[in-house]
Amino acid sequence: MRRADRLFQIIQVLRRTRKPLTADAIAAELETSKRTIYRDIATLMEQRVPIRGEAGMGYILEKGFDLPPLMLTPDEIEAAVLGAQWVAGHADEALSRAAADLIAKISETVPERLRPFVLEPASRARPAWRKEPDRIDMARTRAHIHEGKKITLRYRDEHGRDSERTIWPIAIGYLEAVRLLAAWCELRRDFRSFRTDRVVDAVYLDEKYPERRDLLRAKWRRSLVWEAPSDM
Repeated sequence: MRRADRLFQIIQVLRRTRKPLTADAIAAELETSKRTIYRDIATLMEQRVPIRGEAGMGYILEKGFDLPPLMLTPDEIEAAVLGAQWVAGHADEALSRAAADLIAKISETVPERLRPFVLEPASRARPAWRKEPDRIDMARTRAHIHEGKKITLRYRDEHGRDSERTIWPIAIGYLEAVRLLAAWCELRRDFRSFRTDRVVDAVYLDEKYPERRDLLRAKWRRSLVWEAPSDM
């Protein structure tokens, strides 16, 4: 790893934690020596990066520090635009608008010589040829996922049978024609996936589910190895 890249990575490592990190911990993550980390930290401090701490005690990056905007490469621009094109054609209305706004912001931000990579990209995502309508407030559902709050669904399965489920929402999967809401189902006491076009009604509860969201997501990811059942 080049030294300039390592200095940037040290800032990134410190940025994502609120507790002091020792040089040993930083060195282990970046696969370098503790002595190298000491030298790099000293260099960053000399460059007025607001790092507090000392050898043996740990280091922490003060709040409010941010890096200047990084210039995007042509490939990074194409990747961002391609992803935004797919979201604009396949996601719900709120995310579709956000994707279109993102493309516009990239176009206004990059230098003139790079603008063709935004406006005339070599790669294109296929437009959505068929999309079942969502019967749930997707923006509010995403908010509940972030907040770790429960939702009560009245759900109709593929055989037309209705049931009521209180779920702990985890993630939304945007597929070619349908969206799937992955969740822990209190009724089944297991992970389930619900098609958003088969939701009859949804009540957004203020009650938070009892498990930490990151731990629940980790359990869900492990369950995918065993192909958690679906209530489609």
